[in-house]
Amino acid sequence: DRLVHQGVVVDISDAVGPFDEIKPHHITDRVEVRRGDVLIYHTGFAKHYLGGSAEDLTTYMCRHPGAGRELAEWIVEMDLAWTGSDTGSADHPMNTTIKSMRTDIRAEDEALIGSTVEERWPDEDLFVMHNVPFGKGIVHAENVGGDLEALGTMRCVIGAFPWKFIGGEASICRIIAFLTD
Repeated sequence: DRLVHQGVVVDISDAVGPFDEIKPHHITDRVEVRRGDVLIYHTGFAKHYLGGSAEDLTTYMCRHPGAGRELAEWIVEMDLAWTGSDTGSADHPMNTTIKSMRTDIRAEDEALIGSTVEERWPDEDLFVMHNVPFGKGIVHAENVGGDLEALGTMRCVIGAFPWKFIGGEASICRIIAFLTD
């Protein structure tokens, strides 16, 4: 019931870039999101993945825009069915373990924002997009690619069809937008 559901695909690629924090207004300024919807947001960063037009895995995994507590809590408030993004993580990269594993990229982010990573992303919020929505049964799909860019912003039925296996905590998944017209 939650995996195939009404929802929205929203293109925010012209509003977010490297290291930006994705906030609810980036989405709601462009499309009406209804309680219980599926939400897929397109940042444009899939082009940096393998085979993309601007392939650069470091940019894809470590510099993508990502969400923080504000979006995580809004997702829960909206009781969204599930969410998806075309980034390596739904979380902002500096709100993951990348901040300690790639100190060179951390320094790049700190120079860009003019403050420390800890001031922007407190340790208690580490992986907030995994912890807050998941704690309420709202999961997300990462690395959503394919023809996402061609969809633009629209309302449609969206389905997620994960590969089923026993004992797993993540899975490859086919995501389909069912278009009418």
